[in-house]
Amino acid sequence: FSVLCSAILSSYLLGERLNLLGKLGCMLSLVGSTVMVIHAPEDEEVTTLDEMSSKLKEPGFLAYAAILLAVCFFLIFYLAPRYGQSNILIYLTICSVIGAFSVSSVKGLGIAIKGFFAGQPVLQHPLTWILVITLVASITTQINYLNKSLDIFNTSLVFPIYYVLFTTIVITTSIILFKEWVTMTVVDIIGTVCGFLTIILGVFLLHAFKDMDVSLGNLPQVLQSGQQAPVTRDDKNVLIEVDNSSIAPEDKPKVFMIYT
Repeated sequence: FSVLCSAILSSYLLGERLNLLGKLGCMLSLVGSTVMVIHAPEDEEVTTLDEMSSKLKEPGFLAYAAILLAVCFFLIFYLAPRYGQSNILIYLTICSVIGAFSVSSVKGLGIAIKGFFAGQPVLQHPLTWILVITLVASITTQINYLNKSLDIFNTSLVFPIYYVLFTTIVITTSIILFKEWVTMTVVDIIGTVCGFLTIILGVFLLHAFKDMDVSLGNLPQVLQSGQQAPVTRDDKNVLIEVDNSSIAPEDKPKVFMIYT
């Protein structure tokens, strides 16, 4: 619902364009994510902080978390300063990777809150404060890079791609943390793979054809002519192109002004 709502509101309130292929990409992304969630296994029951702590200390999850941190630091300190202004996936991948830690922290804090009202000494447990610090740091980072992405790129593109990446990372984290893949049947595995391929197709339609002026009104003319649909640019892309065009290519004529 958030994907469709953001696409519609950004079109009406912000004047950002979402063509027919973009709308189809939104629907495919939503359908693919729904299929993945339907076929995802149920969470393993974890009721205490000690059980959550033992899950977080397992070698498989520690290795997975180390890989996510390495990828996140590489994106933040190397790729983001160089390609963040031009590639929509950089900032959104950072938000999605950090989302794995925020969701895991929320899961643990939910257990801590239940234990607090049940009279358990959760405030004395060190994991509670570790989860609080992790949650604050991860959410702050997510908001920061999500706002940077929204300042540069089309809102109707940012939210669907972020939703797809975030959902995929979170489901993967949950499977590794709680070992849910052990209980998955063949049908669930096939459904998860099909849902993921549907997501990839939706993101491709969103990103590859975002500048084409394709709608239900001009679709017959585009198909009959066999020509490429006209390209449209939103205001953000125009401003970025103007800003990056300060250096003239060598083949353009140069004008020299002589003052006397």
